[in-house]
Amino acid sequence: MTSSRVRRPPDEARRLILDTAERLLAEGGVAAVQVRAVATRVGMTDAGVHHHFGSRDHLLEALLRHGGRKIRAGVEEVLASWLGRGADLGELVEALAAFYRGGYGELAVALHAAGWRDRGSGMLAPVVDALHALRPDAAHVPVEDTGLAVAALHQALVTEPLYGPVFRRSAGVAGRAAATSGPQLRWWTTQLSRALGLA
Repeated sequence: MTSSRVRRPPDEARRLILDTAERLLAEGGVAAVQVRAVATRVGMTDAGVHHHFGSRDHLLEALLRHGGRKIRAGVEEVLASWLGRGADLGELVEALAAFYRGGYGELAVALHAAGWRDRGSGMLAPVVDALHALRPDAAHVPVEDTGLAVAALHQALVTEPLYGPVFRRSAGVAGRAAATSGPQLRWWTTQLSRALGLA
């Protein structure tokens, strides 16, 4: 008995292929994003994937753009929500951490390893601008100083889901403080507050 294939509109098929490729990338890196693996998970033939993307290289290029847009949109959503609730720095750090724990940390690391780079003004520029505006000394401090603080926080939050406990244990941190991100997030909130002149 042969199962009938589902015919999808081209936009829907492309989105499904990209979402599937994104999951494979996060699970196993660039090597895991193979046309056959994507086709199998989507429930189509290799030829179907090739029809929409032409080649694995074109699929990877589209995946990088797709994943980058999702991360940028997610960060903007977190920032907008935080700004709407008021300016508690700890809430922003926790909201960004929660966003990356939802699979976006792994995706960001995989996208970076695969060669994606934010070619615009920086996906974290809205975060930098919002935090710089909170600084009591904003008129006298270059926005780049705030950018460096946000970049350090971003690097830590992106890698936390993959490496956080291992990195903490390598520094001699033990027990619950090593296993969970809570103490580290509180530390980052304190450091960011100091860097911004809010402490």
